[in-house]
Amino acid sequence: MKNKWKIGFLLLLGINLLIAIIMLSLIMMPTSNKESSKQKDLKEDHVSFHVKSNKNDLNRLINHYLKEEAADSPIEYQVVLGDEVELYGTIPFFSEELNMKLTFVPEALKNGDLVLKQKSMAIGRLHLPIAYVLSFISDNYKLPRGVDIRPDDHLVYVHMQQLKLKSDLKIKADKFDLKKDDIAFTILVPVK
Repeated sequence: MKNKWKIGFLLLLGINLLIAIIMLSLIMMPTSNKESSKQKDLKEDHVSFHVKSNKNDLNRLINHYLKEEAADSPIEYQVVLGDEVELYGTIPFFSEELNMKLTFVPEALKNGDLVLKQKSMAIGRLHLPIAYVLSFISDNYKLPRGVDIRPDDHLVYVHMQQLKLKSDLKIKADKFDLKKDDIAFTILVPVK
């Protein structure tokens, strides 16, 4: 009987020592040197946040941005988002100010930029060629950096990542469907 207990004790002690040695060797082994995809993401210059918005909030933000960027412009204008993008402003004509309204259809591009395609235009009740009015706006209105008016193509191209934002934030347009009020952006925050 003494022999069975002695063998059982030594067997149990051996199993415990084997488990302890295996655990210690696993703990002491270095981790893999391969970079995980999470570590690669940490090396990028920006962190992205996806934001959904609506027309009312975006109206307030756009017009606040325009006031800051075009504060020293002699001509005031504002943007209103309805089912389309509407630009309201005035054009000096001799001693009078003529009211102007331009309507654009927005389209978010895959690269995050925004294209505003000219739909309609009215200056008072006078209809002028769209290319002429866009050229006039480009020459006389102070536009924010990143806004490119292309009169011959009847569009305004907004380079979203070139817009000057606080803290060097950058922005990309993901969706811009005004009729469905489906507006989504990616905000890129610098981390370096």
